[in-house]
Amino acid sequence: IFFRALLKSARLMPKTDVEWLADNRVPVLLEGMAAGLLQCRPAEPCAFLQSWLVRFKGGNPNYAADAKVQEAINYLRDGNKRGIDKYLFLRDAQHRNPRLFYGLLSLFVQEVLPFVYTPTVGEACQKYSNLPIVSTGLTFVPGDRGHMLQKLRSWPNQDIKVVVLTDGERILGLGDLGYGGVGISEGKILLYTAAAGVPPEHCLPLSLDVGTNRDSLLQDPQYKGLRQKRVTGDAYDDLVHELITALQKWQPHVLLQFEDFGNHNAFRLLSRYQERICCFNDDIQGTACIALAGILAALRITGLPLNHQRILFHGAGEAGVGIGELIAIAMKHFHGLSIEEARRHCYFMDSKGLVCKSRTDLQDHKIAFAHEAEHYKDLLSAVKALRPTILIGVSTMAGSFTREVLETMASLNEYPIIFPLSNPTSKAECTFSEALEATKGRVLFASGSPFPPCTYDGVERYPAQANNAYIFPCMGAAAMLCKCSYIPDAVFLKAAYKLAEMSSMEDMRRGRLFPAFAEIQNISAVLGGDVLEYMCSNGLGTLPGNVRNYEDYYRSKMWNPTI
Repeated sequence: IFFRALLKSARLMPKTDVEWLADNRVPVLLEGMAAGLLQCRPAEPCAFLQSWLVRFKGGNPNYAADAKVQEAINYLRDGNKRGIDKYLFLRDAQHRNPRLFYGLLSLFVQEVLPFVYTPTVGEACQKYSNLPIVSTGLTFVPGDRGHMLQKLRSWPNQDIKVVVLTDGERILGLGDLGYGGVGISEGKILLYTAAAGVPPEHCLPLSLDVGTNRDSLLQDPQYKGLRQKRVTGDAYDDLVHELITALQKWQPHVLLQFEDFGNHNAFRLLSRYQERICCFNDDIQGTACIALAGILAALRITGLPLNHQRILFHGAGEAGVGIGELIAIAMKHFHGLSIEEARRHCYFMDSKGLVCKSRTDLQDHKIAFAHEAEHYKDLLSAVKALRPTILIGVSTMAGSFTREVLETMASLNEYPIIFPLSNPTSKAECTFSEALEATKGRVLFASGSPFPPCTYDGVERYPAQANNAYIFPCMGAAAMLCKCSYIPDAVFLKAAYKLAEMSSMEDMRRGRLFPAFAEIQNISAVLGGDVLEYMCSNGLGTLPGNVRNYEDYYRSKMWNPTI
């Protein structure tokens, strides 16, 4: 189709342009979905072809001027199309026409993101084995023992700098999805390019398929993963260690992001490898960073300092405990509290009630937050007794922030800070409209997945989304650029405080605790520059030459699909 259109158009285009198209392999960039627009009438030049020609020869780089991009974004804006269909549409574009895909993702990131990441990626992971998609990642199984390095060295691209790794055991709030968890690695890795400007050829999603404990998957004839119960104990640790060791030998400066591991493994693995390699756990550290940034932004409205807050968490897994620990570190660093005193500002509810010293059934990661307190069995009783200023949901229990819980928070606080952070949207502890109504519009709100704006008392209010994509892409990109040796918690603290300052008071009073995600590349450059400066100043990494402006350096390294 391309060559037919080209021949029809060639006599109406300058000879030099036709030669330029051939010399620069434009047909490769116009394959797949774009081809349909190249069916031009014989007597007319191909306008779409010429628009690409202008752009690739250094003309107007605006993708919106290209008919195919406009057609694609119109499809994504169609409210009659299902989210999963839009996900498949984008996956097809990624496979067939990467330049179009990344152009869409960069220009319309706020609109495209929900269909490649949360909430739609959760449904995609659940249905992964039944979807007509080609995996963009690499999966390891126990049978790869002894051959993992060889398998990595056989990957077509040998210049990988960022890896997102999951074992599929705790995907969002959906639990053990086994092999389907690779979809979360594929979704997360896209954000490194869209948000932080990391070239896609440097990114690799990885999955460690050690089985699944979900019977419905094991019995599904379409399931593509390993049909066995999960490998555990020393055998599991040996697999992880061999894979990480192989990664280090293959790409010595690679950044490794742990993603959606089960609680019992997430904390252990982070503790074991954090100071040995360049890695972080987004569910623990990334979530903590964005939650702390949201809290600090909200406190700009309340006027009260962080060390005057009492925070109650509904849920005591890796996300909640990670947030609590970073809050405690912030109180220690900026308010002079000991880490033990700071932790006493954070209370946790798990499936058995309040985490307290009298309980003998606590997992290791909860013990530091077990205080002398009555063992309240339900959330409402705990809210009434502990009188929190901040309520954070990380329970994946939809609707658990009942109207009575929300009204109690409103009775205790002039500006109740309420963050239902569980993903996807179907797992959120409350909706934005519920929080607005129950608090009479006084809530300072942030959720894990997006909610639509609401009109309250004649004023349109906007829900903030505490999206980890504000944090992990620029964190990883900065670490990649300076070949960071390891990523300490202090780096996340610095990023949280910087992000909290970036919204105007006017925007925050209408609910926008974070700057507009449509500006994510600019946000990433600001945060990434700060992170780069911290890493280099503290001997964690180095940059070539004498860099004076770290933000400018970061911007100069950002990949742009329109170039």
